[in-house]
Amino acid sequence: MARVRDVRVRRVYEQASPDDGQRFLVDRLWPRGLAKSAAHLDEWVKAVAPSDDLRRWYGHDPARFPEFRRRYVGELGEPERARALTHLNDAAREGTITLLTATKDAAHSEAEVLAELLRAGATTDGAKALTDLPGDPACWLKRVCPSCGSVADADPPTTCPSCRAAIPAR
Repeated sequence: MARVRDVRVRRVYEQASPDDGQRFLVDRLWPRGLAKSAAHLDEWVKAVAPSDDLRRWYGHDPARFPEFRRRYVGELGEPERARALTHLNDAAREGTITLLTATKDAAHSEAEVLAELLRAGATTDGAKALTDLPGDPACWLKRVCPSCGSVADADPPTTCPSCRAAIPAR
C-alpha cells in the first residue's frame, strides 16, 4: 500500500515550523516585504507557477478558482512546468513538503492545486499531459466545492472536505 503523501500549503509570511519538512516557494514573484533570509526556504520553484497571463486573469477571485484550476493543470503539461512538478513530486515521495505562497487565500491558490496533484502522485513527462490522474478533469466538476474550490474525494460528494460546505448534486 502506498504511503499517503504529506503535502502542506502555507503562506510564506507565516512562521516556519519544524514539521514543515522541505519548504518550496511556488509563486513566480518574490513575496513583497519579505527578506530572503526570513522565508526559510529550501528552494524557490518559480518554474511551476502559473503563467503571468493566467495569474492576471485569475486575480485571486474565488469564483474563478475552478476555471483557474482547469487552466493551470493544462499549463503544467508544458515542458518547463512539467519538470518542476516532477521535481516537487520527487521531494513529496521522500517526505513531508510544504508549498509556500504569498497569496492571502492559500486555499484558492496554485499552491493548493499543486498540493492536490502531488498528494495524488501526479507525474508528467515533458509536454505530456497529466495522464496519471484518475479520470478526466471534466468528470471532477461535480466534486468541486462551490464555496472554496476544493475537490471532494467521495463520488458523489455531499460535503466539502476543506470547508464542510454542502456540495449540491450536479
